[in-house]
Amino acid sequence: MKQQLEQFALDYDRAEERLAGQGDDQSSIHYPALYLFIGDKAGEAIGAMKEIHDRKWDNSRGVMYLWVTTAGGASVQAEESPAVKRHVLAGTEGGGDPKKARAELYRKLYDSGQGWFELNRTLRQVSSHIAEYGRLYASFDRIHLSVITRVDDPLNVFVQELSLLAKSILGQSFKSVQMDLYALISEREQVEAFGYGSSAGVAFLRELDYMQQPDYSFSAPLHVTEDGISIPVTHQASPLFDLVYVLSDRNERGLLSADELQGCYEMISHISLLKNRKYKEQVFGPGSGSYNNTSFKNNVMTESGRQGYVSAGMAKVKRPNQSIALVVLYHFLRQLKADMAEEPEISEQEKLSMFGVHPASFEEQAARLVPDIEAISEMHALMTNEVSYASLRQMSIREAEQALYGEGCRAFFRSNYEDPARHGLEQLDAAAKLENELRSRTSATPMIGLFQLYHWSGERKEEGGLLPYVQNLYRETQRELELARFELEQAYEGRVEQLPFKKVPFMDKRNVRSFISELFRSVYYRKRDLLMLEIKLKLISRYEAEIEAFHKRCEVKIHQFESLEQLLRASAQESVTWADDYIGQNIMEYYELVTKRVTDELKAKRGAGALFEDRLLGNQRELLEQGIEGFLTKLIKACREHILTSPYFKLSFEEELLQRSNVTIEYNNKEVLSKDDLFKKLYRTLEDRAAIQLRLYDYTQEHRYEEKYVFGDVESEFVRYVFSVDESSRIYKLGGVHEKRSSGIVKLNLMGGFHLEDLMYYRNGKVYYESYVANGYELHGLDPARLPELR
Repeated sequence: MKQQLEQFALDYDRAEERLAGQGDDQSSIHYPALYLFIGDKAGEAIGAMKEIHDRKWDNSRGVMYLWVTTAGGASVQAEESPAVKRHVLAGTEGGGDPKKARAELYRKLYDSGQGWFELNRTLRQVSSHIAEYGRLYASFDRIHLSVITRVDDPLNVFVQELSLLAKSILGQSFKSVQMDLYALISEREQVEAFGYGSSAGVAFLRELDYMQQPDYSFSAPLHVTEDGISIPVTHQASPLFDLVYVLSDRNERGLLSADELQGCYEMISHISLLKNRKYKEQVFGPGSGSYNNTSFKNNVMTESGRQGYVSAGMAKVKRPNQSIALVVLYHFLRQLKADMAEEPEISEQEKLSMFGVHPASFEEQAARLVPDIEAISEMHALMTNEVSYASLRQMSIREAEQALYGEGCRAFFRSNYEDPARHGLEQLDAAAKLENELRSRTSATPMIGLFQLYHWSGERKEEGGLLPYVQNLYRETQRELELARFELEQAYEGRVEQLPFKKVPFMDKRNVRSFISELFRSVYYRKRDLLMLEIKLKLISRYEAEIEAFHKRCEVKIHQFESLEQLLRASAQESVTWADDYIGQNIMEYYELVTKRVTDELKAKRGAGALFEDRLLGNQRELLEQGIEGFLTKLIKACREHILTSPYFKLSFEEELLQRSNVTIEYNNKEVLSKDDLFKKLYRTLEDRAAIQLRLYDYTQEHRYEEKYVFGDVESEFVRYVFSVDESSRIYKLGGVHEKRSSGIVKLNLMGGFHLEDLMYYRNGKVYYESYVANGYELHGLDPARLPELR
């Protein structure tokens, strides 16, 4: 059920993000895009980035993802998509000297002509697949190739070869290839494996510094045909990548991200869109310029021509949709529970009839089980012994019956009354009869359900419990039975001559016949009444037991219901806790009111039992018939289709947050948050949360250059407020990407101009790198002599 709740919240969040046909739109990329993931560790980024693109870009179907991995690399779920291609490099099966892992990987691939051919074939397949989606893009002249790797992954020893081969093959289909590298640093992982991991990371960064030099050139026979013919791939003197982005799970303030590198993957997607978006109508005012890649590159380059590296930070202020979904579901359940627990106006007699324990119903059932009294008249046909009335008149009635019939009358009564009645009682399924009666009555009265039936089937009189009444009826019937037995015994002990029948002198046989008739009336009529009381008593006992069992079943379901309520509350509170402290404030209080308003309107429109209509939750008596998980499924469906679709959930991000911020404040309170105050807080939240995701030695290093971009609906008041803040005094460029979204905005900060020696990761890892090299570790595929000196 926990997973079911998480999926529900995630589905709602995705639906709200996409909001297809409900006012929000998606962005589009202008040129085709290919993401090249190098190394086993980079694989985890594929699914996250693909999900973001599918949700945010309307032409994401044509985006391709190529993952180059080792033979030991674990598969990822995203591989199931045709847009994701995995290529296992030849010679990466493992083994060998761990001290020379990177260097041996490099040599093995170069020694394998078949490995280069397979890589060529894979890249051509990817290029062909991209060409199939050309109609999705505004232009097919250029392709954006984004290379993504972890700095400590051994496979990035091939970054230059893989990147240049991909660029060369793509260049056969496109006029130009813009190639960027995203180098990811996971400092959290290096808490355990800090020695070799730091050394490998510094080794790669040193190679990267070499590849980004203005005079960097490369030539190698990387093109291999199916006939084994090798053709060189050449790169003329210039930096290998257009721009290199270095992103870490530790930000410039030294704080580790709670979501590890997930935020970095989202930043890569936003940077990709910033550089490769399809432009819509101009909606920004003066000073809100769009991104210019050439201008940005020039600004992060030193006067000497050395290209600076780039990092980024990102913050989102958005409606906390997942928290809202779980909170609303919880309050919906509470509203439902309040309706289910409401006591309908119904008399005690109706309750008794509903449970089949009305005195009249017991009388009726007993009468159906015990044969009609008329059958006693058939006893006249029984054979009698030749006994004179004179002999009988001084006998007791029991003695007279014995003298006339022996065991005949009792046998007749047993076979014609007692046996059929007891057999009928055995065949009676009181549980099914009770269930059918309750089902019939509750179907006709939707406001009667689990909670009412639980209370009514209990022992607490103040809650309408019927068991005390049933138990009292049992005692009364038992007293009646004891009295009837006593009266029967008294009747049996009476003298024949005392019986009130007409006695005719000298008419012996007639007097005997008159006695026999009186015997049947005074004894066997009583016996039948006595049998009726015995059957009634057993019926009452049977129904009492069934009601107790029914009460226990209801109790189990109520405990399940309450457990579900606790689970929903815990899930909602946990989700709210994970939401931003400010953006998530008052969610529980505000959406309790909103949920009640929506359910009240439903009931006002369709009647008090609206929630228990078939199109919502169905008959409340049957809500838990399919178990608590089935009930949760039904609850989620009703919440998604009939509660969360209300116009109250379609307010703009700013308006919803403003109302929620003030929900706990009295109307005449002077501390009510104004819209201007709200915008100031949101703006500060964006700035604080968009810290650059990279720890630098000097926060204000010499060549720091910044640009900031807002992704959101620029026609919204809050985005306009962002552009107006510090408009005359800001020292950074501020631009925007127009996405018509009412659910929130994203702020992306780009910072460039730093170099490897500015990285705390590089400075800290250099000592490990030098020590590992001194201890015989071969950390490079390239000749180390060609690499720049350690700075």
